[in-house]
Amino acid sequence: MTEQAAVAATPVLAPKAEHIMARLWRHRSGRLALLMLGALALLIIVGPFLVRNNPTSDILYQNLAEALQLPSREHLLGTDQLGRDELVRLILGARYTLLIGIGAVVTGLVIGVPLGLLSGFFRGAVDLVVQRVVDIVLAFPSFLLALALVAALGPGLRNLIIAVAIAAIPRFVRIVRGQVLSVRERPFVEAAQSVGIGRFRILWRYVMPNSMTPVMVQAPLELGSAVLTAAGLGFLGLGVQSPTPEWGTMLGESRDLMFSHPRLVTFPGICIVLTILAFNLLGDALRDLLDPRLRSRVRIPRRKRP
Repeated sequence: MTEQAAVAATPVLAPKAEHIMARLWRHRSGRLALLMLGALALLIIVGPFLVRNNPTSDILYQNLAEALQLPSREHLLGTDQLGRDELVRLILGARYTLLIGIGAVVTGLVIGVPLGLLSGFFRGAVDLVVQRVVDIVLAFPSFLLALALVAALGPGLRNLIIAVAIAAIPRFVRIVRGQVLSVRERPFVEAAQSVGIGRFRILWRYVMPNSMTPVMVQAPLELGSAVLTAAGLGFLGLGVQSPTPEWGTMLGESRDLMFSHPRLVTFPGICIVLTILAFNLLGDALRDLLDPRLRSRVRIPRRKRP
């Protein structure tokens, strides 16, 4: 068998992106998740242009004469304890919160996926070393690990992303390793080995493309977890520092006013909950569509013919 024949005989277990999006839109939870995330993306892109003429869009702005005002025509969600418009800060804070989640998950993918591939494919000493390090990291609860890392590195946006990413790396390593252990035993991998294709080439061309389905399901769930962890650290004062308007930091700044002015913690909390819910719905929908064991149980409405 030649290399061309081996390539032709290789099944692609991961569906194409356009097929996933089409089926995802016809899935009820997937459509809701796409609409919620689309609204969030629109808020991040268009929001700063809508409020740029508002003086409170400056993160250093303070006006104590307008502090703690109730919702009105001038301030739709009221003002905080420093006289800053709550709606403007929620709009500006969306990009920081999402940046932390995406940055942490992308960092976790960039480090965790290659480690999982090497660990599952080469086994031996490589697998032993990688898995023992993963075991050590997983021995700590993810939030406590991120808390310890931020305490060691110091608060700030970059350190927060690093801390949340390190807590997410072991989960990606385990997921990819488990999938690689299954894929490496399939006939098309053995066929590629029999024609003398190099191990790294097999790993890159055959094993990795067919091991990414669980990662596609886990990534949105990790995004929700990263947003929640970042918000928790911000609430404790170890996340993005004031006056940067990040949702978790806004919660922490208003915790002393939780009972006298509950709206100051209600609105950022609702934003965090809706964002996490959207990512969780997306992850559940992808699981239903991509897991062969669940695909036959999920009924997706077919597109109506004209």
